[in-house]
Amino acid sequence: MDNSHPLMSLQSVSKSFYLKTSKIEILNKASFNIYKSETIAVIGSSGIGKSTLLHLIGTLDKPDSGKIFFLKDDLSQYKDEKLAHFRNLKIGFVFQFHYLLQGFSALENVMMPGLIAHKNKKTIERTSLNMLERVGLSLRLSHRVEDLSGGEQQRVALARALVMEPDILLADEPTGNLDRKNSKSVHALIDELNKELGMTVIVVTHNNEFARMMKRNVTILDGEIIPV
Repeated sequence: MDNSHPLMSLQSVSKSFYLKTSKIEILNKASFNIYKSETIAVIGSSGIGKSTLLHLIGTLDKPDSGKIFFLKDDLSQYKDEKLAHFRNLKIGFVFQFHYLLQGFSALENVMMPGLIAHKNKKTIERTSLNMLERVGLSLRLSHRVEDLSGGEQQRVALARALVMEPDILLADEPTGNLDRKNSKSVHALIDELNKELGMTVIVVTHNNEFARMMKRNVTILDGEIIPV
């Protein structure tokens, strides 16, 4: 890992939310570097802004002030269309609620990011088949997602997040709705894919066992992102 050149860098980033009678400050001029191939767990109590941080890193939300760089590119300079294209190519997302498309098969769901990016259909189908096999679902390719178990659906979501071979995988409580057996399976798979594909992995989790698998643990305190 080359720690001299961050893959992504948050520089003096601030983010607040406003309620009718109060202001909730999540980040206050916080700076944070993320490096290629590393694994990070964002931990801490509910309400401190863990998911907000993930959304900022994933460009689903924008900071109130400060800059977010990917390599040397200032993402704040990207127009919405360019930012969406960047997100589709560079960032993979796995959420606690998997947001799969009902009525579509596992294979069709996994192919969707590639089709959105106008990739060759045969190429993205082949890549999707390989990824579904990698997550242990080669016998479930044509099953509609609503006919799959919770653990299988989450593995489809993981395959979909990885099909474009993103630089960064962001996972927000990816096993929050799974039983212990399926949770351990998904945890192990994310760890294996990090080592195998060299992608950076950032997870929000309340699961201490999963957090310990990550190389670095951070939390949010007084508007700063700090090591744990």
